[in-house]
Amino acid sequence: MKSNQYSIQKVCHKPELKGYWEGPAWGNVEPLLLEQYRPESHDHNPLTACKLQYSSDGLYGIFKVKDKFIRCIHQTYQSDVFLDSCVEIFLQPKSEAGYFNFEFNCGGCLLVSYIEDSTREAGRIKYAQALTTEADAQIQRFHSLPALIEAEIKIPTTWYLEFFIPFKIMEAYVGEVNTHLPWKGNLYKCGDNTSHPHWVSWTALDEVNFHSPRNFGELNFDPDEEGQGDVARHLNVLAEM
Repeated sequence: MKSNQYSIQKVCHKPELKGYWEGPAWGNVEPLLLEQYRPESHDHNPLTACKLQYSSDGLYGIFKVKDKFIRCIHQTYQSDVFLDSCVEIFLQPKSEAGYFNFEFNCGGCLLVSYIEDSTREAGRIKYAQALTTEADAQIQRFHSLPALIEAEIKIPTTWYLEFFIPFKIMEAYVGEVNTHLPWKGNLYKCGDNTSHPHWVSWTALDEVNFHSPRNFGELNFDPDEEGQGDVARHLNVLAEM
Protein backbone atom coordinates (compact mmCIF):
# COMPACT_ATOMS: atom_id res chain seq x y z
CA MET A 1 0.00 0.00 0.00
CA LYS A 2 1.33 3.44 -0.88
CA SER A 3 2.20 5.73 2.02
CA ASN A 4 -0.44 8.25 0.90
CA GLN A 5 -3.26 5.71 0.54
CA TYR A 6 -5.28 3.85 3.16
CA SER A 7 -8.10 1.32 2.83
CA ILE A 8 -11.00 1.64 5.25
CA GLN A 9 -12.66 -1.70 5.84
CA LYS A 10 -16.34 -2.31 6.53
CA VAL A 11 -17.30 -2.87 10.16
CA CYS A 12 -17.58 -6.55 11.15
CA HIS A 13 -17.92 -6.01 14.90
CA LYS A 14 -19.40 -2.68 15.92
CA PRO A 15 -16.77 -0.75 17.92
CA GLU A 16 -17.64 -0.41 21.59
CA LEU A 17 -16.19 3.12 21.87
CA LYS A 18 -14.24 2.08 24.94
CA GLY A 19 -10.72 2.35 23.57
CA TYR A 20 -10.13 -1.35 22.88
CA TRP A 21 -7.29 -1.03 20.36
CA GLU A 22 -6.84 -4.81 20.17
CA GLY A 23 -10.44 -5.72 20.96
CA PRO A 24 -12.90 -7.66 18.75
CA ALA A 25 -13.76 -4.61 16.66
CA TRP A 26 -10.23 -3.28 16.09
CA GLY A 27 -7.78 -6.15 16.57
CA ASN A 28 -7.60 -7.13 12.90
CA VAL A 29 -7.75 -3.63 11.42
CA GLU A 30 -4.59 -2.38 9.74
CA PRO A 31 -3.26 0.80 11.36
CA LEU A 32 -2.40 3.98 9.59
CA LEU A 33 0.84 5.49 10.93
CA LEU A 34 1.58 9.17 11.47
CA GLU A 35 5.30 9.34 10.72
CA GLN A 36 5.83 12.70 9.01
CA TYR A 37 7.40 14.98 11.64
CA ARG A 38 7.84 18.62 10.74
CA PRO A 39 11.42 19.84 11.39
CA GLU A 40 10.01 22.80 13.35
CA SER A 41 8.84 20.35 16.03
CA HIS A 42 10.51 20.02 19.41
CA ASP A 43 12.57 16.89 20.05
CA HIS A 44 9.46 15.08 21.32
CA ASN A 45 8.17 12.87 18.49
CA PRO A 46 5.13 10.97 19.77
CA LEU A 47 4.39 7.64 18.11
CA THR A 48 0.87 7.95 16.74
CA ALA A 49 -1.35 5.50 14.85
CA CYS A 50 -5.00 5.41 13.84
CA LYS A 51 -7.38 2.70 12.66
CA LEU A 52 -10.48 3.48 10.60
CA GLN A 53 -13.64 1.51 9.75
CA TYR A 54 -17.00 2.44 8.31
CA SER A 55 -20.62 1.35 8.44
CA SER A 56 -23.61 2.44 6.40
CA ASP A 57 -24.13 5.20 8.96
CA GLY A 58 -20.69 6.70 9.43
CA LEU A 59 -16.98 6.54 10.11
CA TYR A 60 -15.34 4.95 13.15
CA GLY A 61 -11.78 5.68 14.20
CA ILE A 62 -9.39 5.09 17.07
CA PHE A 63 -6.11 6.88 17.72
CA LYS A 64 -3.32 5.41 19.82
CA VAL A 65 -0.64 7.84 21.00
CA LYS A 66 2.54 7.13 22.91
CA ASP A 67 3.09 10.57 24.34
CA LYS A 68 4.78 12.74 26.98
CA PHE A 69 4.37 16.36 28.08
CA ILE A 70 0.59 15.97 27.86
CA ARG A 71 -1.64 18.94 28.58
CA CYS A 72 -5.40 19.43 28.14
CA ILE A 73 -7.18 22.60 29.29
CA HIS A 74 -9.79 23.31 26.61
CA GLN A 75 -13.18 21.92 27.60
CA THR A 76 -15.62 23.90 25.46
CA TYR A 77 -16.88 22.82 22.04
CA GLN A 78 -15.14 24.77 19.24
CA SER A 79 -12.36 26.00 21.53
CA ASP A 80 -8.71 25.90 20.39
CA VAL A 81 -8.07 22.24 21.17
CA PHE A 82 -5.02 22.17 18.87
CA LEU A 83 -3.16 24.06 21.59
CA ASP A 84 -3.54 20.96 23.81
CA SER A 85 -2.29 17.42 23.20
CA CYS A 86 -4.47 16.79 20.18
CA VAL A 87 -5.26 14.37 17.34
CA GLU A 88 -7.07 15.37 14.17
CA ILE A 89 -8.65 13.89 11.06
CA PHE A 90 -9.44 16.06 8.05
CA LEU A 91 -11.90 14.60 5.55
CA GLN A 92 -12.84 15.65 2.02
CA PRO A 93 -15.68 13.37 0.88
CA LYS A 94 -15.95 14.93 -2.60
CA SER A 95 -13.18 16.37 -4.75
CA GLU A 96 -15.42 19.23 -5.88
CA ALA A 97 -16.46 20.17 -2.32
CA GLY A 98 -14.72 21.44 0.79
CA TYR A 99 -13.32 19.46 3.71
CA PHE A 100 -14.00 18.97 7.42
CA ASN A 101 -11.44 19.37 10.22
CA PHE A 102 -12.32 17.11 13.14
CA GLU A 103 -9.90 18.07 15.92
CA PHE A 104 -10.02 16.27 19.29
CA ASN A 105 -7.88 17.04 22.30
CA CYS A 106 -6.90 14.10 24.48
CA GLY A 107 -9.81 14.91 26.81
CA GLY A 108 -12.37 14.50 24.02
CA CYS A 109 -13.19 18.15 23.36
CA LEU A 110 -13.92 18.88 19.69
CA LEU A 111 -13.26 21.66 17.19
CA VAL A 112 -14.83 21.16 13.75
CA SER A 113 -15.74 23.24 10.72
CA TYR A 114 -16.62 22.81 7.07
CA ILE A 115 -13.99 24.64 5.05
CA GLU A 116 -14.47 25.63 1.43
CA ASP A 117 -11.48 27.97 1.13
CA SER A 118 -8.47 27.49 3.40
CA THR A 119 -6.68 30.59 2.11
CA ARG A 120 -5.47 32.72 5.03
CA GLU A 121 -6.52 36.34 5.41
CA ALA A 122 -5.01 38.21 8.37
CA GLY A 123 -4.06 34.82 9.81
CA ARG A 124 -7.58 33.39 9.61
CA ILE A 125 -9.07 30.85 7.23
CA LYS A 126 -11.03 32.68 4.54
CA TYR A 127 -14.21 30.62 4.51
CA ALA A 128 -15.11 28.15 7.26
CA GLN A 129 -18.48 27.25 8.74
CA ALA A 130 -18.39 26.04 12.32
CA LEU A 131 -20.54 22.94 12.78
CA THR A 132 -23.46 23.21 15.16
CA THR A 133 -23.78 22.06 18.76
CA GLU A 134 -26.21 19.45 17.44
CA ALA A 135 -23.36 17.97 15.40
CA ASP A 136 -21.15 17.92 18.50
CA ALA A 137 -23.82 15.94 20.34
CA GLN A 138 -23.99 13.36 17.54
CA ILE A 139 -20.24 12.78 17.21
CA GLN A 140 -19.51 10.06 19.74
CA ARG A 141 -16.09 9.70 21.33
CA PHE A 142 -14.15 7.92 24.03
CA HIS A 143 -11.04 9.35 25.68
CA SER A 144 -8.80 7.43 28.03
CA LEU A 145 -7.38 10.52 29.73
CA PRO A 146 -9.22 13.04 31.93
CA ALA A 147 -10.97 15.98 30.31
CA LEU A 148 -8.76 18.42 32.22
CA ILE A 149 -4.99 18.11 32.63
CA GLU A 150 -3.60 21.43 33.87
CA ALA A 151 -0.17 20.24 34.99
CA GLU A 152 1.61 18.41 32.18
CA ILE A 153 1.97 14.66 32.37
CA LYS A 154 5.71 14.46 31.74
CA ILE A 155 6.20 10.70 31.96
CA PRO A 156 5.62 8.34 28.99
CA THR A 157 1.88 7.74 28.70
CA THR A 158 -0.16 5.89 26.09
CA TRP A 159 -3.59 7.33 25.46
CA TYR A 160 -6.53 6.58 23.17
CA LEU A 161 -9.15 8.70 21.43
CA GLU A 162 -11.96 6.80 19.71
CA PHE A 163 -14.76 8.39 17.69
CA PHE A 164 -17.80 7.87 15.49
CA ILE A 165 -18.76 10.53 12.92
CA PRO A 166 -22.22 10.05 11.33
CA PHE A 167 -22.21 10.60 7.58
CA LYS A 168 -25.37 12.70 7.90
CA ILE A 169 -23.39 15.42 9.64
CA MET A 170 -21.19 15.87 6.57
CA GLU A 171 -24.11 15.42 4.18
CA ALA A 172 -25.71 18.57 5.58
CA TYR A 173 -22.87 20.47 3.87
CA VAL A 174 -21.81 18.40 0.84
CA GLY A 175 -24.89 16.37 -0.05
CA GLU A 176 -25.04 12.56 -0.07
CA VAL A 177 -21.60 11.00 0.43
CA ASN A 178 -20.40 8.05 -1.61
CA THR A 179 -18.18 5.35 -0.11
CA HIS A 180 -17.73 3.72 -3.52
CA LEU A 181 -15.41 6.54 -4.54
CA PRO A 182 -12.13 7.61 -2.91
CA TRP A 183 -12.12 10.40 -0.35
CA LYS A 184 -9.20 12.69 0.43
CA GLY A 185 -7.84 13.51 3.85
CA ASN A 186 -5.01 13.67 6.33
CA LEU A 187 -4.45 12.85 9.99
CA TYR A 188 -2.41 14.78 12.51
CA LYS A 189 -0.97 14.90 16.02
CA CYS A 190 0.02 18.20 17.60
CA GLY A 191 0.46 20.07 20.86
CA ASP A 192 1.02 23.71 20.06
CA ASN A 193 0.99 25.05 23.63
CA THR A 194 2.66 22.15 25.38
CA SER A 195 6.23 22.46 26.62
CA HIS A 196 7.34 20.36 23.63
CA PRO A 197 5.28 21.56 20.63
CA HIS A 198 5.20 19.23 17.65
CA TRP A 199 3.43 18.73 14.33
CA VAL A 200 3.06 15.22 12.96
CA SER A 201 1.03 14.03 9.97
CA TRP A 202 0.14 10.94 7.98
CA THR A 203 1.03 12.37 4.57
CA ALA A 204 3.90 14.84 4.37
CA LEU A 205 3.28 18.59 4.61
CA ASP A 206 5.27 21.18 2.70
CA GLU A 207 4.87 23.68 5.56
CA VAL A 208 3.52 23.79 9.11
CA ASN A 209 -0.07 24.08 8.00
CA PHE A 210 -2.60 21.32 8.58
CA HIS A 211 -5.13 23.14 6.38
CA SER A 212 -3.37 22.02 3.25
CA PRO A 213 -5.68 20.04 0.93
CA ARG A 214 -2.89 19.78 -1.66
CA ASN A 215 -1.12 17.45 0.78
CA PHE A 216 -4.13 15.19 1.46
CA GLY A 217 -3.81 11.47 0.88
CA GLU A 218 -6.36 9.04 -0.52
CA LEU A 219 -8.89 7.16 1.61
CA ASN A 220 -10.57 4.17 -0.03
CA PHE A 221 -13.55 2.27 1.37
CA ASP A 222 -14.24 -1.49 1.39
CA PRO A 223 -10.66 -2.57 0.62
CA ASP A 224 -9.38 -5.53 -1.36
CA GLU A 225 -6.37 -7.59 -0.29
CA GLU A 226 -3.74 -5.57 -2.09
CA GLY A 227 -1.16 -3.89 0.05
CA GLN A 228 -1.44 -6.25 3.00
CA GLY A 229 2.30 -6.91 2.79
CA ASP A 230 2.85 -3.67 4.65
CA VAL A 231 0.97 -4.94 7.70
CA ALA A 232 4.04 -6.59 9.20
CA ARG A 233 6.01 -3.34 9.08
CA HIS A 234 3.17 -1.48 10.70
CA LEU A 235 2.82 -4.04 13.45
CA ASN A 236 6.56 -3.91 14.17
CA VAL A 237 6.37 -0.16 14.63
CA LEU A 238 3.31 -0.47 16.83
CA ALA A 239 5.10 -3.04 18.99
CA GLU A 240 7.38 -0.21 20.08
CA MET A 241 4.45 1.91 21.23
